Amino acid sequence: MAEHQLGLAVNGREHQLRRRLVSFPPSEHAGGNGYVDDNGQGTSQLKLAIVGLGYVGLPTAIALAPRCREVIGIDISRKRLAVVAAGEADVAGSARPRLVSALAAGRLRLTADPAALVSADAVIVCVPTPVDSRREPELSALSAACADVVKHARAGQTIILSSTTYAGTTTELLADPLSRRGLEPGRDVFVAFSPERIDPGNPDHQQDETPRVVGGVTRECAIKAAQVISLLTSEVYLVSSPEAAEASKLYENIFRAVSLALANEFADACGALHLDPIEVTLAAATKPYGFLAAFPGPGVGGHCIPCDPHYLLWQLSTQGRSAPLIERAMQSIQQRPERVIERAREVLAAQGLQLAGARLIVVGASYKAGVSDLRESSAVPLIAGLLRESADVRYYDPLVPTLTVPGGLTLSSEPDPGTDWDLVIVHTTHPDVDYAWAHKCHVLDATYQFDDAPERVVV
Repeated sequence: MAEHQLGLAVNGREHQLRRRLVSFPPSEHAGGNGYVDDNGQGTSQLKLAIVGLGYVGLPTAIALAPRCREVIGIDISRKRLAVVAAGEADVAGSARPRLVSALAAGRLRLTADPAALVSADAVIVCVPTPVDSRREPELSALSAACADVVKHARAGQTIILSSTTYAGTTTELLADPLSRRGLEPGRDVFVAFSPERIDPGNPDHQQDETPRVVGGVTRECAIKAAQVISLLTSEVYLVSSPEAAEASKLYENIFRAVSLALANEFADACGALHLDPIEVTLAAATKPYGFLAAFPGPGVGGHCIPCDPHYLLWQLSTQGRSAPLIERAMQSIQQRPERVIERAREVLAAQGLQLAGARLIVVGASYKAGVSDLRESSAVPLIAGLLRESADVRYYDPLVPTLTVPGGLTLSSEPDPGTDWDLVIVHTTHPDVDYAWAHKCHVLDATYQFDDAPERVVV
């Protein structure tokens, strides 16, 4: 197994700290339970259930199907199950044919019935954990899923929570309820938290090449869970508790949130100094230690970065504590679409136009390139804000046929955008999509990547 390099910004200290990482070698812990063979590969003995078939659960099920006797995919949405069963789910690259193959071979069975959990040797919970309108954890889906898992648990099962959440959730929603049922974690069942590390739409970050962390209620729980997670990746690291693993996931995404907020603010500073923020960032990134690059953009979207830091902020607030730096970073992220709107006003004014009444088109509505996901996409508040300013706003995104802005107005993607726009605002660009038409327009590039447009300015 190749040695994974620690992602530390301080050069040298990783050599002092590496000994504190506990690596899980599958061959030393297989124990004859049938989860892994001597090479750390799956056998046909494990029957595994995945609860939730979304952006984490479905790729996990597809990856595990060839290595298990059977994978049971459980989802409360019959519509989602029908899409998956038809092989039409939103998965990238080679995952789609592998999904079709797993279904055809009977390695992946789909159901909405949580009673199917009883037959599983191991269970992985992969349901979404968003925030509500007050930016507080919205745990209804997770609570319901864990309640089903507890209800149908049996002795000998390994139960792994992978949904990102606050420290203590695994204990509260799984370990303690199982104990009250008479199934003691570490003795009767084996309970752990192993945060997902899936990067949708990014072919550079494959699941089988990404290390995973496991924290068990007991040492035996951690080992049992690591045996399951080892079917997904060869690099697994053990931490002392589920809480440590839960906190590690929050830290990952909080770091990313703070870095992106800083990147956006630094880009604005570069604009004031008439400098290219991408050039400056790349120059700084040539330093092999002490700097980790992040790039500016129109905002931050998706299921993780805009949501997960609020789990920690909420938990701290229940204890009367605060985290001012994180709070300010999240405020900055939330306000970024307003900065894009203000910049659009400035660019139009330079053309002698007002924002009100201007014909604008937003390029790309999804939160990142290569995906159709609108969750927390900054394009939605961007479009809503432009409409609020009485601009004539349309959008173009072949991956997102329609979107609804706050207030209920539904827009459809322009089928043929043309060039009759006062300003094109570039929010997201997808691979293999032709944007030649936009190069003939005035462009406000909020991605800092639309370099070839002749009439281009950046935020």
